[in-house]
Amino acid sequence: MSDDLTRLANGVLWPGFFGTTAPAWLLEELRDGLAGVVYFGQNISDDLASLSEEILAARPDALIGIDEEGGSVTRLETATGSTLPGAAQLGRLDDVAATEATGAELARRVRAIGGNVVLGPVADVNTDPRNPVIGVRSFGSDEQLVSRHTVAEVRGIQNGAVAACVKHFPGHGDTHLDSHHSLPEIALPVEEFERVHLEPFRAAIAAGVDTIMTAHIVVPAWGERPATLNPRVLGMLRDMGFEGVIITDALDMAAIRETVGIGGGAAEALAAGADLLCIGNPTNPGEAALPDQDLRDFLAARDGIVAALRDGSLSEERVREAAGRVAALAARLREADAVQVADFDAAEVVRRAVADAGVAPASALSVVDARRRSSLAVDSAAGYVAAALAGDGHRVRLDVASTGVEEQDAALDAAVAAEGTTVILVDRPDADPAQRALVERAAQRDTAAVAVNVGLAAERPLALPTVEVGAASRIGALIARETLLGRVG
Repeated sequence: MSDDLTRLANGVLWPGFFGTTAPAWLLEELRDGLAGVVYFGQNISDDLASLSEEILAARPDALIGIDEEGGSVTRLETATGSTLPGAAQLGRLDDVAATEATGAELARRVRAIGGNVVLGPVADVNTDPRNPVIGVRSFGSDEQLVSRHTVAEVRGIQNGAVAACVKHFPGHGDTHLDSHHSLPEIALPVEEFERVHLEPFRAAIAAGVDTIMTAHIVVPAWGERPATLNPRVLGMLRDMGFEGVIITDALDMAAIRETVGIGGGAAEALAAGADLLCIGNPTNPGEAALPDQDLRDFLAARDGIVAALRDGSLSEERVREAAGRVAALAARLREADAVQVADFDAAEVVRRAVADAGVAPASALSVVDARRRSSLAVDSAAGYVAAALAGDGHRVRLDVASTGVEEQDAALDAAVAAEGTTVILVDRPDADPAQRALVERAAQRDTAAVAVNVGLAAERPLALPTVEVGAASRIGALIARETLLGRVG
């Protein structure tokens, strides 16, 4: 049996874990007051609802969250790719009813597996086209467009008796670094930051969003600490009228793990005003992950909190306040009823959002997948996108960042030799010169070729007719395929 401080710390912790069944340590901690769990790809099975039942049996008020955004980011469909529209597609369409319906469908799917928190929508205004971690996860680069679609998706999710979590406060849209791997700094003028990047969060707060996730970014005008650990930044949320649960982005990300550490980060985040600490995905260290990485990360966070409580650097009052907010949200969600909504045709929404530059119908497709490597947030190199696009046709993965022109030309030769139209699959045509150069070399060949872009829409036209998809998703790839084959009705 734990002591009172350990149980108190458990009430603000939200870990990931290994496996498709609950580890013994996790069930024990849930019975001892652990706030809940976060699901990631390694937890997904055909019987995820049974895992949720196991967790809820150990703690009926557990918060079960999942990083399910639609588009390029899915956990529920991690093996096959998302079948829901992504934010950039919804922003391009600019139909708030479609965005609200997407939120409602997200909530329905999450409730069906026993979850009660959707870690979305992304409220970041993506003003830097080089952004490696937000990009098409954002509704767009205009704060008013992002605001209205953030509100619409929050409304759809929360009408489904699931908590929404807008992210990543105070705004992760104007960076070219990924906080999974480093600590980004955004040195915009304060007036611009407040006018552009805070606006969607203000709108979400006014709409009654249940939770808001912090960003591991530094805004020098507001101090040297990353927002997750910065009382001035988190205090802004309360000054803006937010009374819900402040959730940290994962404490195992490099921006925290490799600076103050998970334990120090947990204590500092609580002291700064956070309420629920997402410890994150134990697979994040990659090959360096140990078999018990999930338990190690959880204990590092909890031990850091308990040590800070004991030495007085973190007050019990602050942690009890945080745990009270978390418990109140969990209790309310347990009693919530979903609003009934009409059936949702996700394919039709994506079809309306996909744009093509007058491509001629093809008989078959031969795909050269030249996208960047996977990131921890977005598995953009996942084979399901290229597979769905190619169908039974030829496809090859080509890492343009690490291959020379000779090898790239050989891949183009093989694609041309295969049946049908050559498709160059890209995701960063403006930010990655190597992707654009490959498209240009394909265009110089005397053969049918097109580009399919699953990243941000190209600001400078590509040398090939281009289908702008706006998400690395299964549904996006299937719609692009039917577009290229001339099967769109």
